[in-house]
Amino acid sequence: MGLIPLNLSEPQYGSISEACIEDLMMQARKNNRGVGGVGVLVNTRLTINIDSYESLTTRIARLRLRRCGSIPALTIFVAYAPTSNYEEEELEAFYMDLERLYREDHTFFKVIVGDFNVKIGPRRTAEELHIGTHGVEWNEHGERLSEFIMTTHTIHGNSQFQKPSHSR
Repeated sequence: MGLIPLNLSEPQYGSISEACIEDLMMQARKNNRGVGGVGVLVNTRLTINIDSYESLTTRIARLRLRRCGSIPALTIFVAYAPTSNYEEEELEAFYMDLERLYREDHTFFKVIVGDFNVKIGPRRTAEELHIGTHGVEWNEHGERLSEFIMTTHTIHGNSQFQKPSHSR
């Protein structure tokens, strides 16, 4: 398909934005306080493959891609988790929303991308197959992401691959 959407976290535009910049299309949304916001950046030649784009909350969006020949349909969730400056209730509400939206989507192939503001360490037990062995350290928000991943039976892709030490 050749479609590589890029995640945008807290885009520096107005509350709702749609723009075409040369060969790229951007869609994004923020709340009325200018906080949060997610969006996607897609090559305009490939927008024909987009079925829909929805801002589900100010922190979660969904990009649905059409089936293209033998390539099945795909849903990409774009997420931006609250930072450690936010109350625990807001973080919990974010994960509850993300889990509900993920479960309600019946596309066979689903991907979640975004900025989760966490540190994920290496796998600690055999049950943590969703976490790879190449994390560096854990923080409290990383624990919450791990719970989400275990509950939804997803995989934390970034910890599956070793990265150069300057990229950690």
